[in-house]
Amino acid sequence: MERGDRQPLVRKSSSSYRTFPESAARRLDKEYLRSLHNKRLYLAVFAAVLGNFSFGFALVYPSPVIPALEAHPSPALRLDQHTAPWFGSVFTLGAAAGGLSAMLLNDCLGRKLSIMFSALPSALGYALLAGAQGLWMLLLGRVLTGYAGGVTSASIPVYISEISHPGVRGMLGACPQLMAVLGSLVLYALGKYLLVSQWPGQDWLVLDWRWLAVAGVVPVLAMVLLLCFMPNSPRFLLSQGKEEEALGSLCWLRGEDTDYAREYEQIKDSVRKQSRQVSCAELKDPFLYKPILIAGAMRFLQQLSGVTCILVYLQPIFKKTSVILKPEYDAALVGLVRLSAVAIAAVSMDKAGRKILLFVSAGVMLVSNLTMGLYIHFVPASHNGTVANSTLGSSANLPAEPTNYITLIPLLATMFFIMGYAMGWGPITWLLMSEILPLKARGVASGLCVVVSWLTAFTLTQFFLPVVNAFGLEVPFLFFAVISAGNILFTGCCVPETKGRSLEQIEAFFRTGRRSFLR
Repeated sequence: MERGDRQPLVRKSSSSYRTFPESAARRLDKEYLRSLHNKRLYLAVFAAVLGNFSFGFALVYPSPVIPALEAHPSPALRLDQHTAPWFGSVFTLGAAAGGLSAMLLNDCLGRKLSIMFSALPSALGYALLAGAQGLWMLLLGRVLTGYAGGVTSASIPVYISEISHPGVRGMLGACPQLMAVLGSLVLYALGKYLLVSQWPGQDWLVLDWRWLAVAGVVPVLAMVLLLCFMPNSPRFLLSQGKEEEALGSLCWLRGEDTDYAREYEQIKDSVRKQSRQVSCAELKDPFLYKPILIAGAMRFLQQLSGVTCILVYLQPIFKKTSVILKPEYDAALVGLVRLSAVAIAAVSMDKAGRKILLFVSAGVMLVSNLTMGLYIHFVPASHNGTVANSTLGSSANLPAEPTNYITLIPLLATMFFIMGYAMGWGPITWLLMSEILPLKARGVASGLCVVVSWLTAFTLTQFFLPVVNAFGLEVPFLFFAVISAGNILFTGCCVPETKGRSLEQIEAFFRTGRRSFLR
């Protein structure tokens, strides 16, 4: 069958998804997917997720730096139990502001240019951190890097989802989380080898933590350089009426000798149905509000599970529980576990499916948080090194050496929590956000989800230390365990399985409610 003879049938299929018998449609899809060339697609995704690398680097920046700044000789830069929580949490406030602006940037500039725009506040924020002469410069630097992270959090998953095809969308959708983990791991490693002199030799101390900020600029510059040569999303270009440019973009991503014109017609038909902007009256349509509520609730529950608090205060938590190794080694070990778990999720997501990984992820987080909370509550302080009313933020003066091998328990519990999070509720919430949101609301709704996510993260990180100091470290971990149990129920009741489905088929499911589209 010639390509020209096939086109009319495909247009009809894309509008109703019932033209071909299901088996024939699947056979055509599989043949098309096998013919695609993915090298350029992988390059475009790599260029974009360098922004996530920078985000992961900036997110955990306080973990090795807070202990160094608590021992800083200058009163203008020294952190105490009141300023340390702000240094850790203000990043998430900036990320929420970035998510708000992404609601406009995604639809005005496009996905690719929004990602590139994030480089400006990111570089400025790292410059302020590197040259800080007072607390206000430290906090402003954290806000700006957080703002950049909020923009990339809303833009990169959408960009990847819109340029990918169903055969690899799950794997590529896990790449933002994978690169964010890698960025965190690199930060931990650099923190170990740059912050080598924290007490004597104060000049070296001042120099070294500043170099961590300088290192953060490198992936930002690489991202901008590579994205200059990458195409924009074909779906965004079609929504702007740039049909020739959209066809060229899809041709570049799929390969000139493939039947990309058939996919182009499907995308074009879907975009045509959603050419108008979202009105207030349309928000009552289940086609719009259901996926938005699901995506927003997943981002809310993801943060309530406690991952940001644990990552930001990882080394202080390990010092408080006196784990078997030095806190900086523990943090690097947890980072390796997290990286491995995300890699496993990336490989298995398109085979096992999204929902099964979400179930396993929430179950592992539930057991891990419960173990951590019960350990801290029941094991005597003489064995675990914890004191209920000691200050977690002031970790510089806490003992670093454990007194008993039972302190392996908090290390293992944290490792399993991070592993569980990284194989499901970490990458899949971002992927599903970009998959289930309808095209006409994708830019605004993705920004809204990021705002919900990072306002929740800010609230948790801001109140985490006061709650620990007032009630003990076990209280937040037991709360996180309850949330993880809620995640299991939410997954079973509300989350659709999107494995192997095109974005147009997912939209058709929410428009009609026919589950056959997702089978």
